[in-house]
Amino acid sequence: MKFLRRLFWICVFIGGVFPLAIILFYWVVPPLATPLMFIRDDPIQYDFVALEDISPNLVRAVLVSEDQRFCEHAGFDWKQLEIVWNELIYTGTASRGASTISMQTAKNLFLWPSRSKVRKVLEIPLTIMLETILPKRRILEIYLNIAELGPGIYGAEAAAQAHFKRNAKNMTVRQASRLAAVLPNPLTRNAARPSTNVQKRADKIMRNMRIAPASLWSCV
Repeated sequence: MKFLRRLFWICVFIGGVFPLAIILFYWVVPPLATPLMFIRDDPIQYDFVALEDISPNLVRAVLVSEDQRFCEHAGFDWKQLEIVWNELIYTGTASRGASTISMQTAKNLFLWPSRSKVRKVLEIPLTIMLETILPKRRILEIYLNIAELGPGIYGAEAAAQAHFKRNAKNMTVRQASRLAAVLPNPLTRNAARPSTNVQKRADKIMRNMRIAPASLWSCV
C-alpha cells in the first residue's frame, strides 16, 4: 500500500511538472508539433509565425467568433458555461460549445481531439497552467499557429498559403472571416471554396467584427 501511495504521488508530480516545463519552454520557443498532427493521417503543413505576421483581420475574426471574452476571463468563460448548462437542462442539448481559446490551446498542445469526459477533466488544470504562466498575447499567438484549419493544415500561415496563396499577414477581412468560419470543423468546411453555410457564418463574423468594441482585442 505504501508503494502504491508513493507511485500515485510520483505520477501526480510528473503529471504536473512536465506540462509546466513544456509551457515555460513554449513561452520562448514555438511548438515543434502537436499530438493532433501525429494522429491525423495527412501530410503536415505547419509554419509558426509571430503574431505580428498574422493579419489583424484574422485575430479579430477569431476572437469575435471563438471567444469574445478572451481578454476578460482567466481561462474559463463562466457566463458562456452557464448559458450552455441551462440549455442542456431545459432542452437536453446545447446549441454551442463553451470552450475558450485558452482551453482549445491547452487541448491542442497536450491532448487528443475526440470528445470525452477524461479529456475535459485534463483540460482544466492545463488551461489554468497556461493562463498562469503565459500572457494572453502568447496564448493567442500559439493558438493561431497550431489550430487545425484544413486536412493537414495547421496555423494561420499554412492556411493562408494553402487556401488563398498569400501570407497570413496579407489576408483580407473576407478571407480572414472565411478562415475563422471553418472552425471548429475544418475537415468538413473549406475556406477557399466555402459552402453556403460557411459563407453565411463568414458574413456574420464580418458583421460582428464591424460592431465589436476595441476592448475585445485590447489584450493582444
